Parts: sequence; structure tokens; C-alpha cells
Amino acid sequence: MAVPDETILEIDQQGELLQLTLNRPHSANALSPELTEALIQALTQTPGVRLCVIRAAGRHFCAGFDLSDLDSLSDGDLLWRFLRIETLLQTIHHAPFAVVALGHGQMVGAGADLFAACWRRIATADARIRMPGWNFELALGTRRLTHLVGRDAARDLLIDTRILSADESLDCGLATDIASQQEWPGLIDELRQRCSALSPVALRNMLELTTSDSRNDDIAAIVNSAGRPGLKDRVIAYRDRVAASAKERKS
Repeated sequence: MAVPDETILEIDQQGELLQLTLNRPHSANALSPELTEALIQALTQTPGVRLCVIRAAGRHFCAGFDLSDLDSLSDGDLLWRFLRIETLLQTIHHAPFAVVALGHGQMVGAGADLFAACWRRIATADARIRMPGWNFELALGTRRLTHLVGRDAARDLLIDTRILSADESLDCGLATDIASQQEWPGLIDELRQRCSALSPVALRNMLELTTSDSRNDDIAAIVNSAGRPGLKDRVIAYRDRVAASAKERKS
């Protein structure tokens, strides 16, 4: 299987277990277009999988949308990038096999959405989660978050855009487990055995029947929110606010 720039995504398939490692530690594994497409391809073109594990190299799971080339992008470029990230999230959420996220460090924006799209969401005790998308009026992953934690909790998270600790994420249902990285191999082995207890057809049908979210509604939500003129200006304003806040904390 050919994957664009394999260095940004490590792929390890051992029988029915597929392990994907985000490998852009220098940028906190931010979702560049290349990483997004590599993930979609790995998730859709790897046969014989019953369990997929998504983890990340370096200090953080995923810093979200890659803003490094923001100044060179148009509103249309940004809309397409966000649509492809939504496609990735749907690919994970509606996968015909179980998908588990192993999250550590920072999980921000689209990185938090990636974590939330998975069936089991295992966080380390030091993990921190933040969803700032509505700072620039972007409905990325909002419907899935609402199904996951409930309407009121989702509104609280998205209005405040505050940082959640691992314990807070577990309490609200955003995380399903808290475990150290040393405990991850044992958890993965346990989950692989559980998934193997069902036939591939039964596993696929069970996952499909327990995923009630509408793909078309999710796409419509992001198009409606991101399609309004001025998307780039809104993202730049958010980026500048974050940079100014970080500068104040250091001074």
C-alpha cells in the first residue's frame, strides 16, 4: 500500500491489528494536508482489520489544524482543508472496525475531534483537551461531540473553549479511560481479544448500527459554518489571539 510521505504516518499491521502513529512531533502532530490524506488512505485501504489504534510520536497527540501555511491560503483552500479533515473524522467514526485513540499531552481543535471520533478514547493522566473551533465559527465535529457528551456539556465545552484535564474529560465522557503509556500494550491486547470474539461481519454490523450520526448532516454543518466569507480572517484573528495570550503568559 502506497502512503504519501510515509515518515509523517507510521503504519504497522500485525494480522487484524492496525497501528497508526502520527509522526510530525516537530509540529505537535498538527494535521497537515499530507497527514490527513495519509490517515484516510490507511484507514480505507488496509484490509483484514478488526482493531485500529491511533497514537502519536513526541510530546503531544495532536495540535489540530496545521496553521503553518495559513497566510498563503484562500478561503476556498481553507474550506477544502476543513472538509478533508471532516472526511477523516467520518472515516474514523464510521469505520467497519473498532478504532481506539491513545492520547497524551495536548489535544487541540481538530486533534481533539480526532480523539473524540474514536470508539475508545484512552488518555494519559497529563492529557489536556481543548476545542476552540467556534472561535472562528467552525462546526467541525460538533454533532459528534454532542452525541458523545450530551447537548448541555457540549455547549459548555464549546462556549468556554477551556482546557479539560484528563479527569474532567473522563467525567464528561469525552475520554473513556485514563491509563499510562506503560499500560497501553495490555489494554490494546485486551481490546484485540474482545474484537476477535465477534466475526468480522458481526463486528462491522454492530458498529454500523450503533453509529447513528448522519454523514450528510455533518458535512452540511461544516460547509454552512465555514462557507461564510471571511473564513481566513477569522482563523487569522484566532491565531493572533492565541499568540498574544502565549506572549502574555511568558512575560
